[in-house]
Order: sequence, then C-alpha cells, then structure tokens
Amino acid sequence: MLLPTLLLEIGNHQFEVAETLIQVGRFLVIFLAARTLAEVMVRLSLPTILGELLAGVLIGVSGLHFLLPPDTGVAINDLLLNLVSSLSGVTPEQVQELYTESFPGLQQVSLLGLYALLFLTGLESELDELMAVGLQATTVAVTGVVLPFALGTAGLIWLFHVPTILAVFAGAAMTATSIGITASVFGELGWLKRREGQIVIGAAVLDDILGIVILAVVVSLAGGEALAIGPILKLVVAALVFVAAALWLSGTAAPAFDWLLDRLKAPGEVVVAGFVVLSLCCFAAQAIGLEAALGAFAGGLILSRSRHTEAIQETVKPLVALFATVFFVLIGTGMDLSVLNPLEPANRPGLVVALFLLLVAIAGKVAAGWSYLSKEPSNRLVVGLGMLPRGEVGLIFLGLGTQAHLLTPALEAAILLMVIGTTFLAPLLLRLVLGGEGPAPRDPLEEIPT
Repeated sequence: MLLPTLLLEIGNHQFEVAETLIQVGRFLVIFLAARTLAEVMVRLSLPTILGELLAGVLIGVSGLHFLLPPDTGVAINDLLLNLVSSLSGVTPEQVQELYTESFPGLQQVSLLGLYALLFLTGLESELDELMAVGLQATTVAVTGVVLPFALGTAGLIWLFHVPTILAVFAGAAMTATSIGITASVFGELGWLKRREGQIVIGAAVLDDILGIVILAVVVSLAGGEALAIGPILKLVVAALVFVAAALWLSGTAAPAFDWLLDRLKAPGEVVVAGFVVLSLCCFAAQAIGLEAALGAFAGGLILSRSRHTEAIQETVKPLVALFATVFFVLIGTGMDLSVLNPLEPANRPGLVVALFLLLVAIAGKVAAGWSYLSKEPSNRLVVGLGMLPRGEVGLIFLGLGTQAHLLTPALEAAILLMVIGTTFLAPLLLRLVLGGEGPAPRDPLEEIPT
C-alpha cells in the first residue's frame, strides 16, 4: 500500500513543480520582454506602453509562442515545453495541458492591473475639472461612437456587400475607446490633468457606457433574440445612476473614509482600505450589469477628494507598474500579425476591408475632437487621438464574434487589424503631436508608471 501512495505523491509533486515553473516562467518572460522594450521606447522618445504591446507581440502568437492565450489554438514553443518537461519530469503534453488550465489565473492578474490603473486614473482626475468638461466629454463620446458605427456599418453593407448583422457587429467593434491605454498614455505624457486629458477620460468613460449598451443590443441580435427596449433602457439607467452616485459619493463618502483611515494603525492600512473601496465599486458595477472596469474608475473618483489621496496614489503606483504591464503584454500576445501578409491570397479580402475599417476608425474618433464647443483654447487633435485606441475593448468584441461564429475569416482579420492599428497608432501619434509642447507642469512622482 505504501508504494502506490508514494508513487502518487511523487506524481503530484511533479505536477506541482511543472505548474510552478509555468507560472513563474510566464512572469519572468513578461517582465524581461516588457521592460527591455520599454527601455528601447524611452530612448526613442516613445511611450513605454508601446514597448509592452510589442513585447506581447514578440512572445505571443506572432512571435516566439512563449505566451499564448488558449483560445488561439496554437501550441506553445517546443523549447519551452521540453525545458519545463525535463525540469519537472512530466510529459510535454501534460505541460501543455497545465499551461492551458492555469492561463485564466494570469488573465485575472492582468485584470487586477487594469482595475488598479483605472482606479489610479480616477484618483488623479481633477473632479471639478472633469465635471466642468462634462458637456464637452459627452459630445465627444457620442460623436466618437455614432460616426465610426454609422460609417463602418454603412460602408461594409454598401461597398463590400457584407450581411447586415455582420456589418452591425463590425461597426459596434469600432465604437468604444480603451480607457486603460488612453489613461496610460496621457499619464505618461503628463497630460492627464490638462483640459484635453479630462475631456478624453470623461468621454472614454461615457464610451464604455455606450459600448456596453451597443454590445448588449448586438449580442441580442446575433443570438436571434427579439430586440427588447426594456433591458436596454434598464442598462442605460443603471449606468447613469452608477456614475452619478460615484460623483455624489466623492463629496460625501471621502470624509468618512478619511475618518476611518485615521483610526487604523496596522501597517498597510492605506493600500488595503483603498483596494476595499476599489473592490466594492467593481462588485457593485458588475452586480448591476456594468463593466467592472467602470467601477474601478468610479472608485478612484470617489476617493479623489480624500485627504489621503496622494498616499493612496503612492501605494497603488507600484501595483500598476507590475500588473498593468501584464495586462498590456497580454493584449499584444493575442495579436496575430500573419493576417498582414498580402502574399497570402486568403488575407487580401481582409486587408482591403481592414484598410477601410482602420480609416473609418481613425477618422470617426479624430473628428470627435472637433465636435464640442469650448470658450477656452484646447488642442482638439489631441482629444481626437486620445479617443483612438480600441485595445482590449475591441478584442472583447472580436472574441465575442468569434465565439458566436458570426464572422467570416476576412471580416475577423479586418476587425483585428483595425484594433491593432488604432492601438499602436494612438501612442505614436500622440507623442508626435505633443512632442513639441511638452507635458503640463507637475510633480514627476504623480505620473503613472507603465
């Protein structure tokens, strides 16, 4: 009886070793690649987030296959498989299985980075200024949603004869703005607290709300369900009430938070209390059918008027530097750049459609920068470019379409290229436009590290 038990324990130990090697190895690969390319970007006067995205491309589907989302259907690098297999004593096939099963844990870590980044963005937002630009942000958000959606959908139907539901889905994929990427770029360039930065952040939040509504409608249509106005109105009302509640709590709950924090004595009270608020807001947003990311930003807004805001920022920034890096690298790992090869006949229809979608995606968001009225001078091109990146939001739309088997290979490739193009172009164009102006005067410690 002892021998089978001993053999079983040895086998379990081998699996534990393999799983540990996989998890630790992932972080090692992510941070080595991301920080190396981030250093290159700094020396080229480019945003570091671009280096993190490129790091994901380098180690992901389009590169070395060291880090692969399971839904890509691609096997991880043989060298990595055999290395983990030889060190742990399990077979390469078992290593691949363990890799796939444990990947969701890495995705959860990356989401923590996104939520921490948005929480920090809310903390650093000048709430009075954000509310002061509310009308401009609303105009930018609505224009930046309506133009890409209408032009993209109509163009696909009339120019490329795409079926209506597919065209509507592709149009919807161009509506939202990646607030995580936008906040990171503006924070790094020192423009987060300027009027343009506040307009873009406010508009990106509203974009998320509108994007949630559009997503609900499109998924309903794609599933063959009857279009019901009631659930849509309920979603809109929930989103508006949630944002209004966050703004109200920023003036009423922050003093209570300060009172409680002043009475806590255990080490780490600032970061723990801050993350309790973050978690509560994410939970509340998800519970009423909204995105948890919106809750994270709202949590930062609520505490933006706290006396301890600067202390919270300083404790959250290292977490952002670590985990937001994981988030942006994972976006890059899922980008399959092989669809860019024009020599492959199967890619050509997708490339033509992709060029159209990319032009509409850029034009629609940039035009939104000229859609608002303002008595004060502002850089409207910066506002438009700040709304440009689709990032993880576009990939979420694409993933839903792929899972539902809605998209043709050409249209799937076109949407992917639109997401890749806007995600990479936004940091480059913003750096080009802002290069001669320099950042707003501020304490260097206040910048968001990425």
